[in-house]
Amino acid sequence: MSVPLTLLGLLEREPSHGYDLKRDYDAFFGRGRPLPFGQVYATLGRLARDGKVVIAVEPGDGPERKRYVITESGASEVNAWLVEPLEPEPHLQTVLFAKVVLALMLGRPAEDYLDTQRRAHLARMRELTEVKRGGNLVDALLADHGLFHLEADLRWIDTTVARLDGLAKAVAR
Repeated sequence: MSVPLTLLGLLEREPSHGYDLKRDYDAFFGRGRPLPFGQVYATLGRLARDGKVVIAVEPGDGPERKRYVITESGASEVNAWLVEPLEPEPHLQTVLFAKVVLALMLGRPAEDYLDTQRRAHLARMRELTEVKRGGNLVDALLADHGLFHLEADLRWIDTTVARLDGLAKAVAR
């Protein structure tokens, strides 16, 4: 996830204070990984330095509050990012794959590891299914995204278990 571009997109919607940006980011994009306040303000500082946002200081009874406003340059960058397709990532170098290969190379029980991983995936899938049942549309779509990736991993785990003997021979010295 590109935090700077996501914050710029939120600012294109409406000028905001840092606290409001964090709240919106966490509500829509930070499920399970809220954005730290320090990262929000450091990112906004870099965006201001780079001319992507301007800061409007609002005086008040308490400390001055900064409201961030996207510039034309920032809006152009958001537009370019939105229309550019993501690079399809086949995840050819995953931790899961590396663990299986290393387990086989080291003479350890790769099938036990894959069974443990399968259980962890199924537990996470149950959690995401509950999110879908009790959440709003945003939550449901995020849960679907995770579920589809986990389903693909489970298919890979099953295929790999069926091919472990051949893989063990292929990675043996």
